[in-house]
Amino acid sequence: MVLDARRDLADRYLLPIANRMIDVDPDMLTWMAFGFAVLAGAAFYLGGVLFLLAAMFCVFLNALFDALDGRIAKLAGKASSRGDFLDHVLDRYADIFMLGGIAFGPYCDYRIGVLAVLGVLLASYMGTQAQAVGVGRDYGGLLGRADRLVITFIAAFLQLIVVLGNFGLTIIEWAMIIFAVFGNLTAIQRGVATWRKLSRT
Repeated sequence: MVLDARRDLADRYLLPIANRMIDVDPDMLTWMAFGFAVLAGAAFYLGGVLFLLAAMFCVFLNALFDALDGRIAKLAGKASSRGDFLDHVLDRYADIFMLGGIAFGPYCDYRIGVLAVLGVLLASYMGTQAQAVGVGRDYGGLLGRADRLVITFIAAFLQLIVVLGNFGLTIIEWAMIIFAVFGNLTAIQRGVATWRKLSRT
């Protein structure tokens, strides 16, 4: 995961914002992040220049609120298993809404989209399954959620500018191919890592 290794850089910008929002309920931000994911999925599904702009804005706000909720919870002493559970559940639904909107919208072949959704969900499942069997949550691998959000934002931006015409694939379809390939590879990586840890124990 490229961006996961840059958390310190992100914290430089996010912590000042989190400190100003210390009185905001972190669960409310989690729900807001989810709401923007649903709106992003709807905008991707509808397509067109204005809806692509709206999708980019909603993807950005989803990423921002998703990054802030946990930081605010820790700073305010409100971190809890319940909040963590809510965050992870809504993140999975957010992934389905955003990628599903792309998969069944005008910019992507639904078969590529379904493979991308499958890869993303399996990668997340492998991370939590590692925790369930007692070897700790696995955030490793080639493609994490932060990476996907950045790629989705950039792909939507490029879709506004360039159409790949003769190749038969749109910019967003290329992004979904990345999710399909690297999402499934990430799931395999996490599965193998968990298997090895279980073998040692």
